[in-house]
Amino acid sequence: MANSCIKYEVVTKSYGKKIIIKELSLDIPADITTAIVGESGSGKSTLLQMANGLVIPEKGQVSIFSKPINKVSIREQRLKIGYSVQGAGLFPHLSVLHNVTLMARLLDWADDAIQSRFEYLLDLFELDPELSPRYPYSLSGGQQQRVSLCRAMMLNPPLLLLDEPFSALDPVTREIIHSEFLRLQAIESRTTVLVTHDMGEAMKLAQQVIVLYEGRIEQQGSVEDIQNNPASDYVETLFRVGGN
Repeated sequence: MANSCIKYEVVTKSYGKKIIIKELSLDIPADITTAIVGESGSGKSTLLQMANGLVIPEKGQVSIFSKPINKVSIREQRLKIGYSVQGAGLFPHLSVLHNVTLMARLLDWADDAIQSRFEYLLDLFELDPELSPRYPYSLSGGQQQRVSLCRAMMLNPPLLLLDEPFSALDPVTREIIHSEFLRLQAIESRTTVLVTHDMGEAMKLAQQVIVLYEGRIEQQGSVEDIQNNPASDYVETLFRVGGN
């Protein structure tokens, strides 16, 4: 079993009177891709946002690389995290170049280091360098998502958080980016947590799956283990639909 990268200790989060996550404890291992799967409202994105410090639990503690997330530590810890969301989330007023390299420039990276990393990522995601001065509105959905992944990868973070980044893409583009993602993981292996409602996507991209249902863990394990031994009818249905 890999070492723990993200640790949730008896965390609870609610919005108004609705409890989204209740007293949940979970270890997400390092150096593999873990998919968090479940229907809308199950708490998937909330768990991911807790790991990035965007959501603070009312009770319990979240730790990244054995260090608790708090107001003092969160800026330093976020430098170790790449974050990409559904719809790309690019800054509309910034070019491709400035979207991708923003954090490196804020951290005063040398110009040659910024350019070298930027060119490497464009090549990795098969993006034409001629796109560099263009703005997000002029890109296709697939290009926008590739740029978003480049931005998440710019600092070469040891942890990558992906919140349904491929769900808005058409099936052909999604298949292409899935292949690029798998190639990326082979070249620059890191801890990745992928939130998705698509069990087929989880089975393709992840080594471990966590199934959430109404804010609790329904089952956790390898794709093969859960597929062969589903813990409930809900899990079995997710796999049956995802496998079609």
